[in-house]
Amino acid sequence: MLGAAVGLADSGGFLFTGVLSAGSRGWVADHVVLGSVLLPGTAFVELAVHAGVRVGAERLEELTLEAPLVLPVGVGVRLQLVVEAADASGRRVFGVHSRRRDALAGEPWVRHATGVLVPGVAPVDGDLVVWPPRDAVPVAVEGLYGELAEAGLEYGPVFRGLRAVWRRGGELFAEVALPEEAWDEAGQYGLHPALLDAALHAVGVDSAERFDELNAGPLIPFAWSGVSLYAVGASTLRVRLSELRPGAVSLLVADGAGQLVASVDSVALRAASAEQVRAAAGAGHHESLFQLEWTPVPVPGAPELFAEDWAVLSSGDLSALMEAVDSGSPVPSTVVVDYATSASPADADAVRSATHRVLGLVQAWLADERFAGSRLVLVTRGAVEAVPGEGVRDLAFAAARGLFRSAQSENPGRLVLLDLDDSALRVDPGLLALDEPELAVRGGVVCAPRLARVPVGEGETASAVFDGAGTVLVTGATGTLGGLVARHLVVEHGVRHLLLVSRRGMEAPGAAELASGLGDLGAEVTWAACDVADREALAELLGSVPVERPLVGVVHAAGVLDDGVISSLTPERVDGVLRPKVDAALNLHELTRDLGLRAFVLFS
Repeated sequence: MLGAAVGLADSGGFLFTGVLSAGSRGWVADHVVLGSVLLPGTAFVELAVHAGVRVGAERLEELTLEAPLVLPVGVGVRLQLVVEAADASGRRVFGVHSRRRDALAGEPWVRHATGVLVPGVAPVDGDLVVWPPRDAVPVAVEGLYGELAEAGLEYGPVFRGLRAVWRRGGELFAEVALPEEAWDEAGQYGLHPALLDAALHAVGVDSAERFDELNAGPLIPFAWSGVSLYAVGASTLRVRLSELRPGAVSLLVADGAGQLVASVDSVALRAASAEQVRAAAGAGHHESLFQLEWTPVPVPGAPELFAEDWAVLSSGDLSALMEAVDSGSPVPSTVVVDYATSASPADADAVRSATHRVLGLVQAWLADERFAGSRLVLVTRGAVEAVPGEGVRDLAFAAARGLFRSAQSENPGRLVLLDLDDSALRVDPGLLALDEPELAVRGGVVCAPRLARVPVGEGETASAVFDGAGTVLVTGATGTLGGLVARHLVVEHGVRHLLLVSRRGMEAPGAAELASGLGDLGAEVTWAACDVADREALAELLGSVPVERPLVGVVHAAGVLDDGVISSLTPERVDGVLRPKVDAALNLHELTRDLGLRAFVLFS
């Protein structure tokens, strides 16, 4: 697991490094907790003891796991174990950190564990030569791994090592073994992590309360103290587990012949939750936080593209082109529809008009089989923000581009989006030699959209936006999204006054339950029945917000879903979706823009 070690200049410390993935060590992939591959706590013990032996501090005095290490699918994780310089007594503090191999430069390392190493190993009284122990009563283990899987611990073959358990008073005795195919790799470890983990499966194996507790989350080890290793490479173990207190045991570990292997003064277990695992999966990696960046791309020369192979239309009406093809003209390989000169006001009617025009264009294009080998290029001007802060000049065709992009996803390779600025007076043939579905020209530079991780730190001040004194309005509050957002505002952002809006208000299914739940979280909830697309009704609602709790934020989550492939859409269906989004958003914007809002959030 650790591939390199180096002494640190001027500090007396050591750095151990390695790369882990679910595939690099087969046994790691067998440790699945609540749907994610987690490095087991016993692996951290193995790492720490190995480092301790290398630096002359063989005993693991303490180890506390702070965050699970989730191993993402298909991506390796860089590991660093830093051991600090020894103090006067020889104690060394250490920490274990990780970061994805594909992490961007600004992404932080995540600290998973901290602890202390000390010189020497502890003497131990007792042995496990007599086996099974005298006066111990067998405990059934059949079905254990099925029950654990139901609780969220989906162990693979290497971790299913518990073979037998006996109880004697407050002691449990466990026999564990690696599967035969893993015997050879046991010698690569001081104490194979899967083997030590399997020994802990005996905790409470004969107690029904164990599984009641597991309903709230599976038990995993998180704190260790007093770990000493006496022998290495065992493939089978005899283990004595002595209960110290609820959720904590001490361990005496021997090999299959009863010879001492290890001892643990204490290991404490606690329940893991799905939220903790999800948080660990994203900690420091921001796997779900991406933003769109427009990246310059080189434009090749395009001698093979000639003007006679193009058709340029300014109206979006294909009828003249179709007539020309009917009359024997060749089918052009590229048809450019130039809406770049269209001046669209920023109102809902303009949005409807633009989307209707583009819908008709795309449907006509895709329905004519003669154009199956040609590309349709939609040209706009200032309808997308390709440079941060430049804004969107043509809001109507920004919406139309969204419709066009949906058509692109259904018909890859046949549709291209191109947005120009004032530096581009015409469409350069070289642009269309690029194999890109979407391009923008800014200041003579050609850019294509790329997904990039959000730099760490951006968005982390969001919780400071609200101070709890003002009111936040949430539209579509009885929908699934609206309810989640309302709870998030209260729990994560400290909002204490919510104005929740839907067409039916408090009469909508689930409204009373949501209000009750938010009240339990400390929020005061006011419900309102309002069609936010109705400007007069919205103005009246906003006028009802108490002066002592002024409106400080708007979250527009309302919407109507009417999905369909592009060929099945109609202007009427598009309008039905646009009204609660566009009309309502414009109303909210215009009626609140002078209120000094701290946040104005729109969901697509």
